[in-house]
Amino acid sequence: MEKLIYEKSQAGRRTEILPKPGVPAQDISKLIPKGYVREIAAALPEVSELEAVRHFVKLSHLNHCIDTGFYPLGSCTMKYNPKINDAMASLEGFRELHPNQPEDQVQGALELLYLLQQSISNIIGLPAVTLQPAAGAHGELTGLLLIRAYFESKGDTKRRTVIVPDTAHGTNPATAALAGFDVVEIKSNDKGLVDTEALKAALGPDTAAIMLTNPNTLGLFEEEIMTVQKLVHEAGGLLYYDGANLNAIMGLVRPGDMGFDVCHLNLHKTFSTPHGGGGPGACAVACRDILEPFLPKPVVTKVTGGQNKFTLDWDRSQSIGKVKGFYGNFGILVRAYAYVLAHGKGGLCQVSRDAILNANYLKVKLSRNFVVAHDQACMHEFVLSGVRQKERGVSTAQMAKRLLDFGVHAPTVYFPLVVPEAMMIEPTETEAKEMLDRFAEIMLQIDKETIESPDIVRHAPTNTPVGKLDEALAARKPNLRWSPAVAD
Repeated sequence: MEKLIYEKSQAGRRTEILPKPGVPAQDISKLIPKGYVREIAAALPEVSELEAVRHFVKLSHLNHCIDTGFYPLGSCTMKYNPKINDAMASLEGFRELHPNQPEDQVQGALELLYLLQQSISNIIGLPAVTLQPAAGAHGELTGLLLIRAYFESKGDTKRRTVIVPDTAHGTNPATAALAGFDVVEIKSNDKGLVDTEALKAALGPDTAAIMLTNPNTLGLFEEEIMTVQKLVHEAGGLLYYDGANLNAIMGLVRPGDMGFDVCHLNLHKTFSTPHGGGGPGACAVACRDILEPFLPKPVVTKVTGGQNKFTLDWDRSQSIGKVKGFYGNFGILVRAYAYVLAHGKGGLCQVSRDAILNANYLKVKLSRNFVVAHDQACMHEFVLSGVRQKERGVSTAQMAKRLLDFGVHAPTVYFPLVVPEAMMIEPTETEAKEMLDRFAEIMLQIDKETIESPDIVRHAPTNTPVGKLDEALAARKPNLRWSPAVAD
């Protein structure tokens, strides 16, 4: 099997046809020290172009992706990425830019960044935006560093505590600790929402911030968010918004209007290009005026007069400094702006409405066979529990692997931690009713199998390129490097 897939090389076959160099030949010994010059030719594969294309296309088909199958990965918003976004990011004027080009040569790129900042500011309801962070957790760190710099600028150095609910994304407490804060966890109430009494008990003169996502990771909107923001602000703290779940409220309600002071947005999720499209992510951090002086530099600004209309402002004495080399992952930012322009305000509202509709539709169809963590109406995602199936001897992890046999990616499992045998399902707005119905049928079939033929589920997957793995061995002795097969 290994030789069939990987060993394609045959001596004398060539793929590349390189043009003649446009510069005179040089004596390489005068350019590169002898110790760095290869003396023996590299043992590179020798294959035709057709063989190379077939090889990599076949490999790509072994990997599950949003273009080939349903991807209900909760809290990850694995929506379809419109190909027009890729086309825009591939325009020569964007694709061929170099980060060291002078400002007068990249005015179009700077204008795009500035306009994307303005769009995000309008969507979030906060005035100042940076696009420098590389991804969500990086945006969290940036936002918390803004909060720390703000309190330090006021001489309020006792505020070193960040409050997180027990439903928080795992990055929230980790990032708070990395930023130098102490973390206090508070329990949710019986509705899966922030317990305001527990919040009151946790607030004090040492409170710097509370980190929330709304809706939360149970897919539930925080009904008492205005009470929460009032309590935190009266205690002298700030509110941090984890924008991972913005896909449920985009265009419908703004975090700034809820009282949040700073938030990050995963641009490679909510604004398409899920999980970076297999490449880098991108993040925006928006904040109130009180935090604006501390934004990472440089800041993209619009100027009046002078040669350049847009510029990178480095003259920021209170800035937390750079948080990334150069300025953001530009290709993902182009995709995000294309997505915003294509939808407009009305379209973004419809995205959220469709995401909510799809999630509630699926929840109702599955609620008779699976335990629903919280039965009130959900937002863009919902959480099931596999405790009923666990009592039959089949775990949530085994059901997740069985889904692979049907060509469907598993939902997020065992998170949030407050739900036993959790399955967090987010269908997104881009899936049609037919796909949702098929997924529900598959889930119901797997539930039936846990009763009638549980071994089928326990030993899954069975028809994927790689079958059921020994997870303990994989964790203890990971094999991360392929080696060519040795001929018999």
